[in-house]
Amino acid sequence: MIVRWHAKMVRRCGEAMAEKLAVLFVCLGNICRSPLAEAAFRKELKATGLEVEADSAGTGDWHIGEAPDRRAQAVAKRHGIDISGCSARLVTSEDFRRFSHIVALDRKNLAVLKAMRPADATAELSLLLDHVKGREGQAVADPYYGEEDGFDVTWADVTEGAKALARHIAVRG
Repeated sequence: MIVRWHAKMVRRCGEAMAEKLAVLFVCLGNICRSPLAEAAFRKELKATGLEVEADSAGTGDWHIGEAPDRRAQAVAKRHGIDISGCSARLVTSEDFRRFSHIVALDRKNLAVLKAMRPADATAELSLLLDHVKGREGQAVADPYYGEEDGFDVTWADVTEGAKALARHIAVRG
């Protein structure tokens, strides 16, 4: 069975989300790692029954409005998730108030997020793999310029990170 969801359905269109638990996953173009992290996190939320909003965005504007990379769609589909309805977007300053957690997929994007973080930001910033014991400080590999099997490695990383992040949120909020 394929679980179908569309990122546009969960976006809050400017509605304040800081009072709710909400996670934004961030990579560079929002077509590979962050939509896969969002998908893995949603799958974990469904398995655990946690109620947390989830979304993804990028720090670069090359792919705005595009669906995820076809290879990302394929690996998600192999794991029962259809991400074809997602649409790449940029991180905005409002995201730092809308989301309780903003999770970068690598150090470079975390640095960009820290630099653009507004003074009134409420979101907790972290790297996804910081939530995985023994993987702190590690980046989720960017599969974009590689072969299709790189997306399987990325899926394994984001799945491990999503499970650990869900545990973190369940315990600490």
